[in-house]
Amino acid sequence: MLQPVPEDAREAVAFEAGSPDPLEELPVPEPEEVSFPMPAFTAPSAEDTIPDTDFLPEPQPSGRPAEIDPDKLDPDALKVIHRLHSHGHEAYLVGGCVRDLSLGRTPKDFDIATSAHPGEVRAIFRNCRLIGRRFRLAHIYFKGGKIIEVSTFRANPTELADTSPENGEEEGGEIEESQNPDLLITHDNVFGTAEQDARRRDFTINGLFYDVVEGRIIDYVRGRRDLDEHYIRTIGDPEIRMREDPVRILRAVRFASKLGLDIESRTYAAMEGAVEDLPRCAPARLLEETFRLIRGGVAAPSLRLLDALDALKILLPPVAAYFKEQGRRGQETFYAFAEALDRRVAAGELLDDAILLAALLVPIAQASPVVESLDAAGRPSVSQAIEDLLAEFVQTARLPRRIAERCRLLLIAQRTLSGERRKKTGAFRRHPLFADALVVFEISVEATGRHRDALEAWKRGDVPSPRPSSTEGAAAEGDGSRRRRRRRRRSGARNKPGATEGASAPAASGASESTTAEAADEASGDDESDDTFDSSDADDDSGEDVEGASDEG
Repeated sequence: MLQPVPEDAREAVAFEAGSPDPLEELPVPEPEEVSFPMPAFTAPSAEDTIPDTDFLPEPQPSGRPAEIDPDKLDPDALKVIHRLHSHGHEAYLVGGCVRDLSLGRTPKDFDIATSAHPGEVRAIFRNCRLIGRRFRLAHIYFKGGKIIEVSTFRANPTELADTSPENGEEEGGEIEESQNPDLLITHDNVFGTAEQDARRRDFTINGLFYDVVEGRIIDYVRGRRDLDEHYIRTIGDPEIRMREDPVRILRAVRFASKLGLDIESRTYAAMEGAVEDLPRCAPARLLEETFRLIRGGVAAPSLRLLDALDALKILLPPVAAYFKEQGRRGQETFYAFAEALDRRVAAGELLDDAILLAALLVPIAQASPVVESLDAAGRPSVSQAIEDLLAEFVQTARLPRRIAERCRLLLIAQRTLSGERRKKTGAFRRHPLFADALVVFEISVEATGRHRDALEAWKRGDVPSPRPSSTEGAAAEGDGSRRRRRRRRRSGARNKPGATEGASAPAASGASESTTAEAADEASGDDESDDTFDSSDADDDSGEDVEGASDEG
C-alpha cells in the first residue's frame, strides 16, 4: 500500500508495524559533538566523510563480468551505496549515469535511488541536507563542493486511483484519461518500490538501475532495447506522460540533441499536442530547462527542434517573432549565432548565463531599430521585445535581475565594439563588462564574418575606425540635442563647490573634462561608471564628461 511521505525517519518507521527502529542502531553523539546543521555551501569536515570501512564485504564472484566497468563508477557514490546497504536499505545507481555509461559516455554526476526515506538518509549521513518541497531529495556533501543526490523510491501519483491489492499495475502505469482529465502532477511525494520508481520516470532510457554489488543493469521498462535502437520513448502512454508534466518536452529535446537519438513517432506526436500545456508549468522550471539546452552546447539543434514543435512562441517569444518577420534569412542568421555559441561551449569555455542569453539575442537586437532615447529610468534601451522578455524572466521566471541587466548591457555594448557608437576608449576598456562584451562580439564575428577588423583592433589594444551607422542621418538631429543637454550639465558641474575657476576657460576645457572622466570612472568602479554600457546620464555626474569625450572621437 502506497503511503504519503512522512516528515522524518521516526514517522516512517511508525508506518511499518513491528519493524525495529533503525535509529536505535545508530550511534548517538555525545552532547559536545552536536553541531549546527551544515549550510549547503559548506564543505563537510573530515569526520563527516564516509570511510572505506563502511563498505560491505566484497560480493562472491558470480562468474559473469560486470556490465559496467567498475573503474568508471564514482568512488563517493559507491561509498554512499554501501553505507545504505549496511543499514539494510536497497540502493542503486539510477537514471542518467546508467544511461550515459551504457552509451560509452562520461556522466556528469551520479544519482542514487534507495528504499530509505529522506529522514532515514539524513539520520545515516551527518553530511546530508534535505532539499525540495514537491519532491524531497537528500544531498550528501563531499570535499570540494561535490554532491551525491539520493532520492527515495517513489510511485506515480496518477497510479493511486487505479492501484489496489486486487489489480496489479499495468505496464507504464497507464490510466484512462476519463478517470483524471487533468493529469498535471502537482504532488509527487508518494513512496513506492524500485519497480514503481522506474515506471514513474519519463523515458525508458532514464529508467535503468545499476546494482553495483551484482554488477548488472536492472531494466523494468525495456530501456536497454531503446538505447540499442537509439530511440527516445516515454514509459507508458505518451499522451498521458506529456500531459502529466509538459516540461518533459524540453527534456526529450535535450536528450535527442545531446545524445544523437531519435524521438519515437508516438512520443513526438504527444509532444506536439502537449506544447499548449507548457504555460501551465512553473516559469522557473521552463527557464531552467531552456538554459540547460544552451549550457549543454546543443543550442542550435535544440532550438531547431523546439521551432518545429512550435514551442518557441511560448519559451522565447522574441525569437519566434524574429523568425516570422525575417523569414528564412533571419533563421539562418540566428542559427549561425547558436552554432558559434555551441562551438565555444563544446571547446570547454565557461560562459555565464548572461553571455549565453545575450549571444542568442544579438541578431534580434541588430535587426531592431536603433534606440537612442532614454527610458523612464534614465537608461538607453535595446529593442522593446528584448526589454519585455528580460522583464518577464525576472518577474515570473525568477531570473536574477543582475543577469537580466548584464545581458541588456552586453547587447548595448555591441554597437560600440562594432564602431557604430564612438565612446571614450580608456573608460570603455576599464569597464567590468568589457571582457564579457568582447566574448559576445567574438561570437557575433564568427557567426556573420562582419567586423573582423574591429575585433582584431580591440584585441590589439587599438581603437577601431568608426563606421557610419545606417541611421546616421536620422540620428544626427537627436545627437545634436543630446550634446546641447550635456554642455548645459558640464557648465553646471563646473559651478559646483570645489570646481576650479579656470575650468570654464576654452583652452583648458578638453584636458579638464578628460581628467575628470578618468578619475570618476576609476573611483566609481561599478556597472554605472561608464555610459559606454549606457548607464544613467542623469544619475552619474561623470557621465557628461564621458559623453563629451566620445563626441570628440
